[in-house]
Amino acid sequence: MKILDAPQIRKLDAWTIEHEPIKSIDLMERAARQCFHRIKRLLKPGLAIRVFCGMGNNGGDGLAIARMIAGSGFPVSVYKVVHSQQPSPDFLINEERLKKVRRAELKEITSDSDLPDIGPGELVVDALFGTGLNRPLKGLPAKVVQHINQSEAFVVSIDLPSGLFCEDNRGNDFKKVIGARLTLTFQLPKLALLLPGYSACSENWEMLDIKLHPEAIDAAETLNFYLQAGDIRSFYKPRNKFDHKGHFGHALLLAGSYGKAGAAVLAARAALRTGAGLLTAHLPAGLVPVMQTSLPEAMCVADEGHSILTHPGDVLPYNAIAVGPGIGKDPQTANALKLLIQNTQMPLVLDADALNILSENPTWLSFLPGGSVLTPHPREFERLVGKFADDYERLEIARAFALKYQVYLVLKGAHTAIISPDGRIFFNSTGNPGMATAGSGDVLTGIILGWMAQGYTPLQSALAGVYIHGLAGDMAASRQGPESLIASDIVAHLPKAIKKVFHS
Repeated sequence: MKILDAPQIRKLDAWTIEHEPIKSIDLMERAARQCFHRIKRLLKPGLAIRVFCGMGNNGGDGLAIARMIAGSGFPVSVYKVVHSQQPSPDFLINEERLKKVRRAELKEITSDSDLPDIGPGELVVDALFGTGLNRPLKGLPAKVVQHINQSEAFVVSIDLPSGLFCEDNRGNDFKKVIGARLTLTFQLPKLALLLPGYSACSENWEMLDIKLHPEAIDAAETLNFYLQAGDIRSFYKPRNKFDHKGHFGHALLLAGSYGKAGAAVLAARAALRTGAGLLTAHLPAGLVPVMQTSLPEAMCVADEGHSILTHPGDVLPYNAIAVGPGIGKDPQTANALKLLIQNTQMPLVLDADALNILSENPTWLSFLPGGSVLTPHPREFERLVGKFADDYERLEIARAFALKYQVYLVLKGAHTAIISPDGRIFFNSTGNPGMATAGSGDVLTGIILGWMAQGYTPLQSALAGVYIHGLAGDMAASRQGPESLIASDIVAHLPKAIKKVFHS
């Protein structure tokens, strides 16, 4: 699914109006109707409902939503925030329609003295501004936003939290941005909703299909995408009756050090559960009994080091290689990583301490095999590239990094981002906060390794790995709650996640 910027969204609306064809007021009505159906689930007798409307089309959406709420039997207070002398034509039409509806009280806010008291638990619909802002709010709109934020109301924002820019929020004043509990965004995700640094502006968001013209969406060019099941289903290769384990690759995992055998076991188990035909774990000698006991399906190569990895061993027999989970940063281990990079031409999967070693030896990055997959969490990425101002700048840096070194970056977190050397970024749609737990990243490394061993490209492996990892985590969280989720639970739910995506 494409993620478009604010100018593209305006063109998409205009194309739909011209080619569906549909009047702009009717398209607004369709969008408002979808919002109302979602908001209706929040309504209950006695609930105070307040709708704050700007003077543009986002405000027009709010007026139409308020009319529908009132029409369903719930009294609603509507506040027209007079910040312009030029309301949009569709705003004016919906304002006249609202005046004819019982149970809807329309008031004007022309100064902060007109602001109503908002009680805890009330429902506030934020329809002040949509996707068109590119400057911080000031004056009366800023005071309205701050007033709403100071309340303890449940805030639902329409399309975007008012004050939030659609993409790049560097230079924005977040004290003047609505903090929404729920954002109802139209048709396609907005980039700002996918960046963790802006999460305080909207705890949750949902997409509403308002039937914008599919031809216009198809024609729009973008480098940003929202990863969904259909995207990975499109390149899935089903197994044939006469296939054998050799058809599904031999994976090599270099992992573990004293006290961190679990990272190796989690990654190895995930690789096999993902479908690798064979897996060999290259481990410190002292960890081999742990692996053989925990995962009898894995073969093992014992390193000369008892507690640490000291060399990469023979890498020629393998179809895919991953390194990093639990290996530590001992100088001998760093040298083993250096030798692996020097002696390997196939793309590597690098995680955890492999990334930390690279951050301490940045000249090695230029020698990484093309197409390698790096899976840093935020602090690991910061160690690799240095400080960045915010998450939008982090994406720009990540794009440049992937291009320079011809690697794929998997920036882990909520809506994990997969960055391709060609500049495309794919934001994941699965996953939950319960996955912020020890070992979750080791599982992801194993999953990506498992797909690569089966012959999927590095990009396909990263996309499928991230999506399936998040889906398995969602299944685990739905069963036992996010607080109790541990990394082993993600592995345990991999079979169900894979079955749901590829075999349902």
